[in-house]
Amino acid sequence: MRLSPEEERRNIHERNLWLSTRRPDGRPHLVPIWFAWVAGRWYICTEPESVKARNLQADPRCSWSLENGDTALVFEGTARPVSPTPEVAAAFRAKFDWEIENDPDNSLLFELTPSRKVMGQQIVD
Repeated sequence: MRLSPEEERRNIHERNLWLSTRRPDGRPHLVPIWFAWVAGRWYICTEPESVKARNLQADPRCSWSLENGDTALVFEGTARPVSPTPEVAAAFRAKFDWEIENDPDNSLLFELTPSRKVMGQQIVD
């Protein structure tokens, strides 16, 4: 999925995204969470027993948005658990001073893959 240069800059520098998942009973669950953006993909890291982790393991469909609603950037897609690559671990270390590969909570890393951009700057070729 192509993003504008401004959207790419925002994904590199903004701290949090809002993640929406679905509980087993169908109710939505919306939370802010730290993220890293590496090679055109979004990564979040969370405790395995968190509501968002349990929801994503049961149903990988999700939506996410960057924090600034004045210049909305919203995506729909899926999340899948992945092992940290050196690049992803370095991105979390640089952005948050967090060693995800040595996290005592054994956090799960999820890669968010968009299926469509719901709202954001349009790319014109």
